[in-house]
Amino acid sequence: MQHTFGEIIKPTRLAQAVAAALALTSLYGQAAQSTADSSDAQTATLQAVTVTATRREESLQKVPVAVSVVDGEQLERDNRNSVSSIVQQIPSVNFRTGASNKDTSLFIRGVGTISTSPGVEPTVATVVDGVVYARPGQATLDLLDLERIEVLRGPQGTLFGKNASAGVLNVISKAPSAETHGYIDQSYYSGNESRTRFGIGGSLIPDTLKASLTTLFGSYDGNVDNKANGQEVNGYNRKGARGKLEFIPNDDVTLTVIADYMQSHDDAPNGVISSALTPAFAGALAPVRASSDNRDILSDYRSHVEDINKGLSAQLDWSLGDYTLTSITAWRGWNNTQWQDGDRLATISATFPGTEDKGDLDFNQYSQELRLASPKGQFLEYVGGLYYMHGKDDETYRRALVTTTRTDVGVADYSTTSDSYSVFGESTLNFTSAFRGIAGLRWTHDELEYDHRRLSTSATTVSGIQPATSSSGSVDEDGWSGRLGLQYDLTDNVMTYLTYSRGYKGPAYNVFFNMQPRDTDPLKPETSNTWELGVKATSWNDRLVTNVAVFHSDYDNYQANFFDTVAGQVVTRLINAGSVSTEGVEADLALQATQNLKLSGALAYTRARIDTFSCPAGAAASCNVDGKTLPFSPDWKSYVRADYSIPLENGLDIELGTDYNWQSEVQYDISQNPDTKQGAYGIWNASVALADYNQGWRVALLAKNLADKSYSPGLASGSGYIYRSVPRDDERYFGVQVRKDF
Repeated sequence: MQHTFGEIIKPTRLAQAVAAALALTSLYGQAAQSTADSSDAQTATLQAVTVTATRREESLQKVPVAVSVVDGEQLERDNRNSVSSIVQQIPSVNFRTGASNKDTSLFIRGVGTISTSPGVEPTVATVVDGVVYARPGQATLDLLDLERIEVLRGPQGTLFGKNASAGVLNVISKAPSAETHGYIDQSYYSGNESRTRFGIGGSLIPDTLKASLTTLFGSYDGNVDNKANGQEVNGYNRKGARGKLEFIPNDDVTLTVIADYMQSHDDAPNGVISSALTPAFAGALAPVRASSDNRDILSDYRSHVEDINKGLSAQLDWSLGDYTLTSITAWRGWNNTQWQDGDRLATISATFPGTEDKGDLDFNQYSQELRLASPKGQFLEYVGGLYYMHGKDDETYRRALVTTTRTDVGVADYSTTSDSYSVFGESTLNFTSAFRGIAGLRWTHDELEYDHRRLSTSATTVSGIQPATSSSGSVDEDGWSGRLGLQYDLTDNVMTYLTYSRGYKGPAYNVFFNMQPRDTDPLKPETSNTWELGVKATSWNDRLVTNVAVFHSDYDNYQANFFDTVAGQVVTRLINAGSVSTEGVEADLALQATQNLKLSGALAYTRARIDTFSCPAGAAASCNVDGKTLPFSPDWKSYVRADYSIPLENGLDIELGTDYNWQSEVQYDISQNPDTKQGAYGIWNASVALADYNQGWRVALLAKNLADKSYSPGLASGSGYIYRSVPRDDERYFGVQVRKDF
């Protein structure tokens, strides 16, 4: 669907309401500033938020980008310890979970890529301490020693480049402190979940060398029962560490070296049956009863994942007069082995044969980035540079089909190699102190090749296993992305901007176990065009922050998975699905109501729709989806939070906190299966803590999902049934946290 600029910014009732709200906010702030009690206004102010959304540190209220910021310490206190858990706090973000972290995807403004193929890029980039993670599964485990997470909404292809056609998840860990400081944090939650974190850091050589080390040990039995053997599953066992060295030989040079290692064992089941579509399957599932809140499985082959994520990076920041040269050199390794029960039953019969899968993944990436940042305060300010990434993926996938009379086995070995080269730059032209122009451009050259070989004990097709085949291929593409915009300060405290962004995601191959000759052609690159109008306002003596963004995006050659049938099994097939669009309004608010009370919230209306769908030949599902919603994209999401502290005379503080997140109905299947819809739901959490920060300790009690609302972050269809993912907070649970600083 094509839109003119006039159509894109044509006022609607929603846009008019937003404009009215902004006007009221501005008037309210001006009135409040003139009437508020001066002593209270000076003491009760919001802490300024600094972000690196423009690849240099700047105030959140000054950057012409829609950014949501989540504090790392608050995430840890809320028992939100992974990328998947932040979606409750940021309405523009959604997450697809799976039995293996290899099967996960992030969505921003309704757009993401669902695929396990190593030959496709994610649509949302994950960047940790300046290093782009090439595969989404690398970033789904526990995040250690967080300073903050920035979510940059909309295409960010100019400065962040690879995988950033829908947005960026920018993760920043804490820098080592100059003074020696350590802590131990122990948490325990119902369901036998235990988490122990230990950290220490400080100066090794005064003014020259600082270091920090953080470790994690976590375990959880799970909240799903396997009726076949009495074991609890859907839990985890993790351990890891992150170390930082910051070397400052002189005032002009800083070298930061980061090493991290995380080992994880997860036993999430390969789907919990929520609906049996045939009486035969319902009978085979007994004594488990399929229901929307089912947390029981019947499995004879244990689904679990062994995962190791590790990396090493070195960042050099060198001041060349008023300019700053930055170099980031990084390597990351990822090893993942998954076992999955494909039939989701404990018995084998003529009607229901057993399917047992095992997949091994070995991935390595190497990247190098060079950036030059000009000094601030000039007419022309810019950041420009070069970027290179090399990725190599090797996988082996084995599937066994067990019947009452025989066992058939298929084994596929496949690999992908990718190289990406970029030249980029973005500039700000300060026409006046209040009026600025923005111009950025990035050229990307992608090279991608694959090799695939499958062997089978059967010369003919059997359920879930295609006959032997082999293929290979290569493709290279050039792509352009960029940004143009205007930024204007209405007052010292109200900034507005209008930007146009071009997004680009490189070519892809659908490389997977049952790859067939029809999958050997490369997918075309995905491109997007986005308009965004934003207002960022600070008022009431820096006690109230209100940020609003209105956006419209069109995506062409959208790379998406569509359901197909391969050898009698329903699988997802990666295709250029056609054209989609997403538009909406986002609002973030923070209010320091009093010195002790802080209120915050966020609201997103996202209308993500399929404009024109290109139906693949032989599709198993209906292609009549034009005008329907994109998967994992509710129209409405919201989040509200209140924090209240009560200082006591003896130096103690009582801290009360509560938050509530709500979303409207969401469809998880692009083919619009009526059985894969999650109805609207809300989750309410609360906490109370007692702390003595002078003595360095804090004890907190947490209550999660107080209303005991069962929901699912993912629903999918199998042969005769619907299965769901079960989240950690699928039912009410409680916990206690104890922290001591020293």
